[in-house]
Amino acid sequence: MTEREKMEAGEWYCCLDPELDALRAQARRAVHVHNHSDPDTRGAMAPALHALLARVGQDCLIEAPFHCAYGINIHLGNRVYFNAGCTILDTARVQIGDGTMLGPNVQIYCAQHAKDPEQRAQGLEIAHAVAIGRNVWVGGGAIILPGVTVGDNAIIGAGSVVTKDLPSGQTVVGNPARART
Repeated sequence: MTEREKMEAGEWYCCLDPELDALRAQARRAVHVHNHSDPDTRGAMAPALHALLARVGQDCLIEAPFHCAYGINIHLGNRVYFNAGCTILDTARVQIGDGTMLGPNVQIYCAQHAKDPEQRAQGLEIAHAVAIGRNVWVGGGAIILPGVTVGDNAIIGAGSVVTKDLPSGQTVVGNPARART
């Protein structure tokens, strides 16, 4: 298996692989165009970024600046909104449902690096998908960690670090994020 195939299969892979380097460079170019385009001519999303992402539903808007690792693993439903400064490290599939809104500087991570320092120095990591349901609100500065699933209509408070799955309709806050009482 290639390193990309291992990444896509959810197995340990080397992120220093030339094919993965080329895919990240492709993403950097598309993100650069998006982040530096005049918003009056760019529209909701620069065409280069729109073409990079795996799926973009209707009426999506990504404010600049934006950053992603690959882009090819990001799937957006309809009416998804990213405020300025969002980062998605999409080494695995990132699914974001219809009507979901991300506040400024939200970060979504799929990559988990090796805990062993020698393996980490060799670039070993594993990717875990993140799924965010419909009509979710993610407050500014929140971080969603690898492998998390967020149910429909959930709310993640600003600055929260989400380490575990959230059921539909739940509101969480804090670090680590916990149900609000």
